[in-house]
Amino acid sequence: MAGGITPEAVETYLYALLPERDEVLRAMEAEAARRNIPIVGPAVGRLFHLLATVSGAKRVFEMGSAIGYSTLWWARAVGEGGRVIYTDGDRKNAEEARRNFEKAGVAARVEIRVGDALELLSEEKPESFDIIFNDVDKEDYPKVFRLAVPRLKPGGLLVSDNVLWSGRVAQPHPDARTKAILEFNRLLYGSKQLFTTILPLRDGVAVCVKQ
Repeated sequence: MAGGITPEAVETYLYALLPERDEVLRAMEAEAARRNIPIVGPAVGRLFHLLATVSGAKRVFEMGSAIGYSTLWWARAVGEGGRVIYTDGDRKNAEEARRNFEKAGVAARVEIRVGDALELLSEEKPESFDIIFNDVDKEDYPKVFRLAVPRLKPGGLLVSDNVLWSGRVAQPHPDARTKAILEFNRLLYGSKQLFTTILPLRDGVAVCVKQ
C-alpha cells in the first residue's frame, strides 16, 4: 500500500490503526496484491467515503476503475438512490468488478461502462456530478482537468490519485508522466474555479472543490 511519501514507520502505524475491512474488500486487496493491480488501498478508501458522506454526494464519475476497489468505497458512501459510474478500458476488469459489486450488494448503484474514461466523460452534460475521481494514465491528467471541471456541479469535488507520484514530483529531470502530473497540479492550484489541497496520504491525493 505504501507510496513512498510518508516514512515507512508512519505508514505502518497509519495502516495498523485501520479497522478490519469486510470480506469483499479484503479479498479485493489480496487479489490486487497477488496480481500487482494498483488500488488506492483502505486508508484512501476511507478518505473517499468521508468525502462523499460529508458532501452529500449522490452522483460520482470514476475515471479508471480496474477491479472496482475504489468504486466500492464510493458506492457504499452514496447510499441508496446514489449512482457511481465505473469506467475501464478492459472488459475483463469490468466483469470482475461487476462480480465484486454483486458480492458487496451495491451492484444496483453502479453503472459499468467499458471504454476510454476521457471519451466517456466528454459525453456527459455540464454540471452533472457531485464527485469526479481521476485515476487514469498519468499522461492524461492535464486533459482530465479540462474535461472534469465543467462537468462538476458547484460545490462538487475533483479527487485525483497519485499526484505526488512516489515523490518524483520533487525530483530533478522528470519523465513524461511526472511532467504531466506537475502540469496537472499547477492547473489545479492556478484555477480560479477550484479550491485545492493535496493530502500526502499514500501516493498523494488532490482534493478540489468547485467554487
